[in-house]
Amino acid sequence: MSSIERRIELDSLTTLHWIGIFLALTTAAIHLVIGATFFPEPGGIMFLLAAGGFVGAIVLLLSNYRRRLLYVIGIPFTGIQIVAWYALNRPTGIADIGLIVAVDKLAQLALIGILITLYRWDW
Repeated sequence: MSSIERRIELDSLTTLHWIGIFLALTTAAIHLVIGATFFPEPGGIMFLLAAGGFVGAIVLLLSNYRRRLLYVIGIPFTGIQIVAWYALNRPTGIADIGLIVAVDKLAQLALIGILITLYRWDW
């Protein structure tokens, strides 16, 4: 068994964990593409950092590293993504929201719900 296999803990992951991982990967991929598009501008760097935050959290979750703390930190981290987008873009209606943004924000909202649920379940 390799050192990576010893560090990965998949047996304790529930379906809800896997859905959360999928949602986090979705928003990370969107942030990565947008960040790469605008790199090296400061906004592009911020998107890349956000993508890295989501991916890093997934790695820590798979490693079974302080999962409850990950949930608690993940809630505001994800929420800030939504608030920052709104503050920067100020959409006035549904027509101001493109498909990619809609997918990203819906994934983030669902991820927050999952993180809250996992936190409440993980006693």
